[in-house]
Amino acid sequence: MGQHADGPDERHRRPAGVSDGTVEALGKLSEALETVERARGHLYALHQLIGHADLMLDDAVELFRAAGHADVADRIGRDLLGRNVIAGRWTFQIVEDFDDGYYALFGELDRQARDELVDGRRHLYEAEMKERRRTRGRPGHEARPGAEG
Repeated sequence: MGQHADGPDERHRRPAGVSDGTVEALGKLSEALETVERARGHLYALHQLIGHADLMLDDAVELFRAAGHADVADRIGRDLLGRNVIAGRWTFQIVEDFDDGYYALFGELDRQARDELVDGRRHLYEAEMKERRRTRGRPGHEARPGAEG
């Protein structure tokens, strides 16, 4: 298949015979995966923030001790410092379970659907939306890099 002179490149055009419904379904799956990617980022932020807070407890315990509050320091050091955030798990274990389980499966099923239905092409829904919304011939509205608008 040759490139269209004024349109998306080959990898962003739907293969022949692929229905609007299929492109819409793949677009929704991709959107859901993007939302999971954002959630994954928040999970990593939780991991880093909890880890940082746990390390800050060392200073808090030391400051309580220096201020003459050994009982408070001991209680924090014993009951909170290094504590699991969820039964049996620190945040790195939560991140690993998420990455190896739900996240890996989600990505694999997304890839399989694209491979089976549209020869592995990505973002077809968005590419077609871009074609509907751009103004041909206007600077900044080119279909692809290096193409005339």
